Amino acid sequence: MTPAPFNTLPGDPLPMARAFWLRADDGTRLRATHWAAGGASASVLLFTGRTEYAEKYNRLALDLNAAGLDVMTIDWRGQGMSDRLLDDPRPGHVAHFSDYQRDVIELVVAAQELALPQPWHLLAHSMGGAIGLAALHDGLPVRSAVFSAPMWGLGLSQLMTRLARAMIVISRHTGRLQAIAPGSGGFDPFVLKQGFLDNLLTGDGTVWGRLVAEAAAWPEQTIGGATYRWLSGALDECRRLAALEALPLPLLVGLGGQDRIISAEAIRQRVASWPGARLLELPESRHEPMMERAAIRDAFLTAMIGHFHAAA
Repeated sequence: MTPAPFNTLPGDPLPMARAFWLRADDGTRLRATHWAAGGASASVLLFTGRTEYAEKYNRLALDLNAAGLDVMTIDWRGQGMSDRLLDDPRPGHVAHFSDYQRDVIELVVAAQELALPQPWHLLAHSMGGAIGLAALHDGLPVRSAVFSAPMWGLGLSQLMTRLARAMIVISRHTGRLQAIAPGSGGFDPFVLKQGFLDNLLTGDGTVWGRLVAEAAAWPEQTIGGATYRWLSGALDECRRLAALEALPLPLLVGLGGQDRIISAEAIRQRVASWPGARLLELPESRHEPMMERAAIRDAFLTAMIGHFHAAA
């Protein structure tokens, strides 16, 4: 593991994170980041969402450190500081959704080499929720799991899903699977195109301002809309995950009442089929409860930390 950069904005305190490069078995270079609590009693493997990167979770990681938990994450292939998969670095792309499990393996190996305090727990947001559920079924060595707005289904109507699949078929026949799918955001990061009032992520203006500042300061870490290939893989993966059985693992899922990105129905069905699972409804939250206004964020953070400690 060789050192990697970890960005800060002007005025930020010195980072407590240690970032380093990993190499997947197919040669893809990945950036991992570790926040050490010092005397931690357990560790959290953080699976981030599409478009995201380690710096976005610095505040959350420090809060988990304060609760006695080490935190480790990875920039998924195709985003953040990890290798991009197309000549044009702007589209969000992956060749196969199963490739993300290659990244999971490298994260687990690095966590073992760093001797992260055990037990380990999973915290997964949005697309990371799909990757995380698949990883659990592949034997991810964690004691419990918390999911934040997991992508177990996309927030599309049946009509829009059928239309998306038809467009994917056309793009495959025309050799355009690497093109950005209409409606997914174009080439530029959406935080630089949307106003605060219209954004789908958070109702906290300060957090939104921070996201905009990061995207403007670190354009090399941002991505735009998703390709047809990514969309095809996401739809297929959500359908595959829906057929998987529950696992004997303590589960907490946070769901925002104003989330229009993922399928609330798919989340409720999964929680209902998982013995002992708890669904934490957050009526005023948009897609990112961990980046929301203080009352929402604190409620989810308190439930999360309590869940981890109870499982340990």
